[in-house]
Amino acid sequence: MPLARIDLIEGKSAEYRRTIADVVYDKMIECLGVPEDRFQTISEHKAENFLFDADYLGIYRSENCIFIQLIFLDVATPEQKGAFYKAVVDELQEKLQVRPEDVFFNLMTVQPADFS
Repeated sequence: MPLARIDLIEGKSAEYRRTIADVVYDKMIECLGVPEDRFQTISEHKAENFLFDADYLGIYRSENCIFIQLIFLDVATPEQKGAFYKAVVDELQEKLQVRPEDVFFNLMTVQPADFS
């Protein structure tokens, strides 16, 4: 039962937001081997409430930055996580012309007792 949270600056279309959600869902299953349970939230924020370091680690991020946070059981190897990151950014770039530098990931693993 992974939980995916997707955050971005407001103003994108419902189709754009749904495409992000679909890509994240498909790649979680394909790359991380998580169950086919869908629990996702998409939150839009006013620009003044969506704060990020535009030059963190020397990577320039634009106003199109997307935060993707997954909370899931600790079932994936570091290699699977890397494959997930790459697959998501590749498909978002292909489908929505999102720059890879504008996708920021945070994966959090938990134990079965941490889900209800």
